Amino acid sequence: MKLTLPDNSIRDIEAGSCGFDLAKDIGPGLAKDAVAIDINGEQRDLFDPINEDANVSIITINSEEGLEIMRHTLAAQVLARAIKTIYPDSQLAIGPTIKDGFYYDFKTNKTVSIDSLHDIEKEMKKIIDSKSNITKKLFSRKDALKVFNDNKEPYKKLIIEDSDQKNDFQLYFQDDNQFADLCRGPHLPNLSFIGSFKLTRVSGAYWKGDSNNEMLTRIYGTAWASEQELKKHLLEVEEAEKRDHRKLGKEMDLFHFQDEAPGMVFWHPDGWTIYRNLRNFVRRRLQASDYIEVNTPQVIDRKLWEASGHWDKYRENMYITEIDEEHANEKRVNALKPMNCPGHVQIYNQGIKSYKDLPLKYAEFGLCHRYEPSGTMHGLMRVRAFTQDDGHIFCTEDQIESETGLFIEFLSSLYEDLGFKEFDIKLSTRPEMRVGSDKTWDKAEEALEAAIKNLGYPYRIDEGDGAFYGPKLDFVLTDAIGRDWQCGTFQLDFNLAERLDAYYVGEDGKKYNPVMIHRAVLGSFERFIGILIENYSGKLPFWLAPKQVVIATITSEVDDYGVEILNKLKDAGIRAELDIRNEKISYKVRDHSTKKVPIILALGKNEKNNETVSIRRIGSNDSIEIDLKTALKEIIQENTIY
Repeated sequence: MKLTLPDNSIRDIEAGSCGFDLAKDIGPGLAKDAVAIDINGEQRDLFDPINEDANVSIITINSEEGLEIMRHTLAAQVLARAIKTIYPDSQLAIGPTIKDGFYYDFKTNKTVSIDSLHDIEKEMKKIIDSKSNITKKLFSRKDALKVFNDNKEPYKKLIIEDSDQKNDFQLYFQDDNQFADLCRGPHLPNLSFIGSFKLTRVSGAYWKGDSNNEMLTRIYGTAWASEQELKKHLLEVEEAEKRDHRKLGKEMDLFHFQDEAPGMVFWHPDGWTIYRNLRNFVRRRLQASDYIEVNTPQVIDRKLWEASGHWDKYRENMYITEIDEEHANEKRVNALKPMNCPGHVQIYNQGIKSYKDLPLKYAEFGLCHRYEPSGTMHGLMRVRAFTQDDGHIFCTEDQIESETGLFIEFLSSLYEDLGFKEFDIKLSTRPEMRVGSDKTWDKAEEALEAAIKNLGYPYRIDEGDGAFYGPKLDFVLTDAIGRDWQCGTFQLDFNLAERLDAYYVGEDGKKYNPVMIHRAVLGSFERFIGILIENYSGKLPFWLAPKQVVIATITSEVDDYGVEILNKLKDAGIRAELDIRNEKISYKVRDHSTKKVPIILALGKNEKNNETVSIRRIGSNDSIEIDLKTALKEIIQENTIY
């Protein structure tokens, strides 16, 4: 039997040999680290027999795949067993891996709180210390049902009953055979490969995520190859929690949400100031890059959404309205727009366009509504009503490469001025649910990949993650603490213009459908503001901060001096505020520092008499006394808007 390794070398082994045999044949170091095997793209347990010629690779504990298998084993074989030991009445459900960790769902009549996690961790470590081997046995449907019926595990029975399988249900056991779990695998060959872990939180979860089903208990954990990596991750989580935009948004009095409008933002004055400043910043850049700003209706008849393809492909995410228009016999069905593109085509279609008019670039700060499941919403990061810095470029096929280059330059410049110097590019290809022929998709994907290659930008391919109407480039920026955020997008569409009868007259006098490029830099304003708040830990750049300067008086005798400075700052376009409350200066400084005001000017009798100010910048415990004219000059210069 011939096995092809990742380096294309061939190994001959006997039929029925397993991954461990192959690893041992290659070398003792590999055998020591081997935890599973990949056979023709499918992960299998290390001791599964190999009975056919195949492309194979050994998965080691030091790889990303090995770490994922370790986390899965930790959930299904260690956490699950610890739960059964501490809560004998418990009924086990499922335990998958998630980003950086795992969770397990179960039902118990006991109260499980964050304080319970210490005892569960202690039991898990005891299980790991046994270094038990993990073995897999295959059961028929009947025998597997009997195992879990005898063990009184109704959720495992439901999984088996819902399966189309008749045989080969995988049950995993440890050395003492006292614990069994149904699992798709693969698992580690033994528990000695388990690294460092920590249980992090407890929550409720519905069986199968359906609120009509009963509530289960869910325990979350994180796991890493070493104690050092675990500590690093926990510090990163702690830092991220400090930067959480929901927490900072409350402290800074920027926005709130409430049940009467789920997933829709109530912007407070300071939050709306950030929003407007960011929009104006983008608007100036768009105008300088030959975009024409337009605006399209919020509510549009379903006929247009049917013609565009959104009604068939996107309807479950759309807000639908019915209007009894002038008591007509039939109600008119409309939708709140989930995106701006069909509206922009309607503007394009007003009047005949020539090839000389292209590229034609429309931009809109368009308010969109998309229905997101309640469990997915997360502050500003995932909302149901949002504004896009949306734009559409109507161009010829020959202009695709140049427009791709111009957009990436535009995006790079905006990101850098907003404090993000690094981003990655993903090329996302056709999804399963799409409009247009394979021939059209072939042409679109080839054109977009050729453009990004010719421009020399590095990229990676994300199979199947394109928009339903075309392939796209996604731009993933990196924030101050190393987290990735997908924001900008550049989507190549060979379908929509044809569907909505958009055309231009070519040099030969014939009609052609333009290529339509859907593009955004920030994406959702709401989400991007959340990213900015977290990136800067609330300490936004001076030009973007909602309150730029607060003048805080030490005594009422200098209030008139404070008013004089306030007026000069406002005349210069600075967003300034005067705090003459009857409070100690230390309290005022602490209060405005919590709200992340960049500059606090403290005024006392000495400052008034000398025409100076004591200037304190956020993040500093020191204040510097300088003359008023110098302070005003520096503040005005600092307010440069890109």
